[in-house]
Amino acid sequence: MKLQYDKPAAKWTEALPLGNGRIGAMHFGGVERDRIGLNEDTLWSGTPSKEVNNENALKVLSEVRRLVSAGLYEEADRKSKEMMGDFSQSYLPFGDLVLAFGHGDVHRSYRRSLDLEDAVSRVEYEIGGVRHSRELFVSYPDNVLVLRLEADAPGVLDVRARLDSPLRYETSAANGRFILRGIAPEHVDPSYYDTSNPIVYGDDETSEAIRFAGVLHATADGGEVRADGDGLQVRGAHSITFLFSAATTFNGAPDAAAEAEKQLDRLVGKGYAALRDDHIADYRALFDRVSLSLGERRASEEMPTDERITAYGAADPNLVELLFHYGRYLTIAGSRPGTQATNLQGIWNDQTRPPWSSNYTININTQMNYWPTETANLSECHEPMISLIGRVAKTGRKTAELHYGSRGWVAHHNVDLWGHSAPAGGRGEGDASWAMWPMGGVWLAQHLWEHYAFGLDLDYLRDNAYPIMKEAALFCLDFLEEDVMGRLSTCPSTSPEHKFRYDGKTAGISRASTMDMALIWDLFTNCIEASEALGADEVFAEELRGARAKLYPPQIGRDGRLQEWFEDFEDEDPHHRHVSHLFGVYPGRQLTVRDTPELFAAARRSLEIRGNEGTGWSLGWKIGLWARFSQGNQGFELLQNLMRLSGGDMNYSRGGLYPNMFDAHPPFQIDGNYAATSGIIEMLLQSHQKALELLPALPEAWPNGSVEGLCARGGFEVDIRWREGRLEEASVRSLRGRDCEIAEADGLTVTLDGADIPVQRSEQGTIRFVTETGRTYCIRRSRV
Repeated sequence: MKLQYDKPAAKWTEALPLGNGRIGAMHFGGVERDRIGLNEDTLWSGTPSKEVNNENALKVLSEVRRLVSAGLYEEADRKSKEMMGDFSQSYLPFGDLVLAFGHGDVHRSYRRSLDLEDAVSRVEYEIGGVRHSRELFVSYPDNVLVLRLEADAPGVLDVRARLDSPLRYETSAANGRFILRGIAPEHVDPSYYDTSNPIVYGDDETSEAIRFAGVLHATADGGEVRADGDGLQVRGAHSITFLFSAATTFNGAPDAAAEAEKQLDRLVGKGYAALRDDHIADYRALFDRVSLSLGERRASEEMPTDERITAYGAADPNLVELLFHYGRYLTIAGSRPGTQATNLQGIWNDQTRPPWSSNYTININTQMNYWPTETANLSECHEPMISLIGRVAKTGRKTAELHYGSRGWVAHHNVDLWGHSAPAGGRGEGDASWAMWPMGGVWLAQHLWEHYAFGLDLDYLRDNAYPIMKEAALFCLDFLEEDVMGRLSTCPSTSPEHKFRYDGKTAGISRASTMDMALIWDLFTNCIEASEALGADEVFAEELRGARAKLYPPQIGRDGRLQEWFEDFEDEDPHHRHVSHLFGVYPGRQLTVRDTPELFAAARRSLEIRGNEGTGWSLGWKIGLWARFSQGNQGFELLQNLMRLSGGDMNYSRGGLYPNMFDAHPPFQIDGNYAATSGIIEMLLQSHQKALELLPALPEAWPNGSVEGLCARGGFEVDIRWREGRLEEASVRSLRGRDCEIAEADGLTVTLDGADIPVQRSEQGTIRFVTETGRTYCIRRSRV
């Protein structure tokens, strides 16, 4: 479970990521000069009082709808620009911790690694017979970055450490510590928007922009530590421990530097061993919940990871296991209770104008970041996403009123730290195909329900999730229009980032895109089931049942495919990276082989036509989709395409992995890492149709294996072992005492403490049995 290399990182996408949800670090591992890229999760551009909505939007809405009704879609695209609000703000880099060593760069036996079993980055090399080593981790319990330097000879460590930043900052020394204080810009334009003044700072004294600070502290064994305005100088040491803390004013701290100092003051007297032990214990309590075995390792134990990707890719089962656990590792490192949700790049970014602002892109990418949290047994890591949804719901109420004259709340395709909810189109600079998509809040609300579906916490559902879900549904009820046939549809409507052709023209806006209607069906269904679970709000649930029955239904078009739009338009790009119209298959549950076989087959035909290429995250989504279609070999083929080394070109139709196994969109986006983990789980376990499906899409490439600790809806933890491509044994731990149903259960028996228990068998081939909280049930295939 290691990423390992035989040379330092030369590029950011070769460095190794660490984090505690709040502080992010990228370790390069240089010998004479080491760089650690730094991030803090609340360091964004922008100000709290900036108005991002467009007060003219509601006046324009009726004209856009008239143009759509007249079939003037290109004109509707242009008119919709008058409804757009500001661009969202950008997630920013804190800067770098830079270490300059006095021993030069001539070295031997170099090795650097990231061990996923303890979340520690290590560097080792030899100079003149002296072995040097470094360990780096970011502690969640102690809220600091910890860097340990050691040499196996006394008095040889000579290093200067300093902090710098691409943002406005100043440095000083106090109390033997090095301090960096800075201020964020009030505005940063997206990197795709060409403007002469893209980064705007306010007055240093009066600006509402976020202030930030970092403090660096060092203790040395056998050496001298000196602090000045240029950094910390350590000479003649045998070992050194650096601690870095960071803070911003986003959460109300009046002085970011004082807040960062307090974090360090709490650790006075706590030695390196205790810091390390507490970090590892905290991390492993999460990471060790799941294990996966897919087959024998093919690469040698010493082969560098980047070479291994090139040589084997998905053909090395152990490398697939590493990618799977890397997604879980990145979840733990990037999203912990009390921190911010992971954005397009997790918490790791080194650019002041990062790709797509490194914001929350909620037409797929942010949601994808959290697909594996529940299934991969990391439910508490979902909390930052749930908190973000609550924040956006508050700002989205005003957007719903101003832009659509609607109740409830709305969000579009971009969100930022401040809860941006308007169509993020630069007040007319954007394109309708991505900016004019008012379904962002509807999709976000699915995560509120999923967190309940796995954990079954009624207090959470009643007090947190359902009120926000209901308000999202209220927006939909007001936004939907009824046609002459009594069908309800959305207008304006887009299928995110894709366009259609008609009459020799292209456009993005029409009505009733398949994705819109699938998202609303999902939200209404979740609200109805939430009402039933709570035994409350039955009148509203009945209203939703009526509206759900009238939703514009999915259509089957040319070539037997599921239509993407309400009419059978021609795709602008038949192989487009977004497969938005297949939401109802995955991650939704509207389209299944059992309940909607014809539509399910049409959705599969659409995926076949889209093809097996795509950006990194698109490949990840397709893995999950093929798993829902029970096509494990197809999913494995997509996994092979994902697990190839990216050369860094900007080919938006061909993704892969960078040397550090970050997902290559390209450029880097972290969503593909999470989607790969989630897709592998979908191959092994599904529960979206109530019954647990064991090995629903097992590829032939993994004939023998096991997985332990996966989670299923209904409050179950599941272990599975298989041999020669068939289920051998499974264990189901009941966390909530709910009845358990197993699909395709012919020949299966259930035992508790070694004794058979009664089961109910259905005509559909499922078995159902009663469970008790805390008990483990064994499912075995009868021997013939």
